[in-house]
Amino acid sequence: MPSPLVPQPAVEETSIRTYNLCFLGFGNVNRTLVRLLADRETELHDRHGIAFRITGVASRRLGWIADAGGLDPSPLCGAGALAREESGVASHLHTRNPLPQNVRDWLAAAGADVVFEATSLNLQNGQPAVDHIRAAIAHGAHAITANKGPIVHAYRELRDLAAARGKRFLFESTVLDGVPIFSLFNRLPLLHLQGFHGILNSTTNVILSEMEQGLSFDEALKKAQEFGVAETDAAHDIDGWDAAVKTAALITVLMDIPVSLEDIEREGIRDLSPNTLRGAKRDGWPYKLVCRASRTGSGLKASVRPEKVLNTQPMARITGTSSYIYFETDIFPGLAISEENPGLYATAYGMLADFVRALRDE
Repeated sequence: MPSPLVPQPAVEETSIRTYNLCFLGFGNVNRTLVRLLADRETELHDRHGIAFRITGVASRRLGWIADAGGLDPSPLCGAGALAREESGVASHLHTRNPLPQNVRDWLAAAGADVVFEATSLNLQNGQPAVDHIRAAIAHGAHAITANKGPIVHAYRELRDLAAARGKRFLFESTVLDGVPIFSLFNRLPLLHLQGFHGILNSTTNVILSEMEQGLSFDEALKKAQEFGVAETDAAHDIDGWDAAVKTAALITVLMDIPVSLEDIEREGIRDLSPNTLRGAKRDGWPYKLVCRASRTGSGLKASVRPEKVLNTQPMARITGTSSYIYFETDIFPGLAISEENPGLYATAYGMLADFVRALRDE
């Protein structure tokens, strides 16, 4: 044991790199992520050896804001942030140089090391998110997204591009918020997924639950909007598109089967009446919007449609904004995950966890 009387050489501190973080799309998810990063900043530094600064923020309202020396996004992240954004809060974000004009200039001006992409879903082709993620990886940044479109329309290309550049393309928040579905299966080698079923759309789940209690469809939709789980235009949810995109993402990544949205049989909840729903619940068979996928002898069968579910089954007890998924594998006959009434912090946490995973693998 060293003598306390003998001077000991100073312990050299490990150098910690500071990563430049960029946020593409600055709605509820990325603003919540910025708050979560600030809340976990000390823990990221002390436990994971990660330091960061925010150097880029971009949205349709803000344009391309970038400063490799660091931005102060606090005007956007407090109460009333969206209203301030709409009223021109970009002027409060200090920039040392003229604003970039496109995503590539923005990435270069920000010196992006990690890009968090959370723009709106485009069902048809995943754009412009696909191009933005492609540009981020080509620039040399890790790309983390909460957008399902790039997974459905360009997963293999973006995965392979990231691997070729020694970067990560991660997307844990695209299905079941921040629940680690994709990373779970990455940790289960040589496991073959045969199929799955579950409830993956919060908006329709809330609407069906409220209609069972006696509300009309329009009243139930308004309540879902008041809860903050339904958009002003909730057609993607009501007609089953959101659930279908999530189903396609799981099939594409976990079952390794390329699939288009047209391959998934889809039916929404518009034709279900309150009387039908109340009668089914009274009889012990409540309706749920159920996602299904299974391997067949000829390939794949997948669907999203309202189904009656026996009230003793776990899916029947999923109400409100909760979600549920049941996986069938060749080793585990059944592996189920449920999520109880998540909020925005759950979605943001998925992106934060992906951030730590990406840097851990460097």
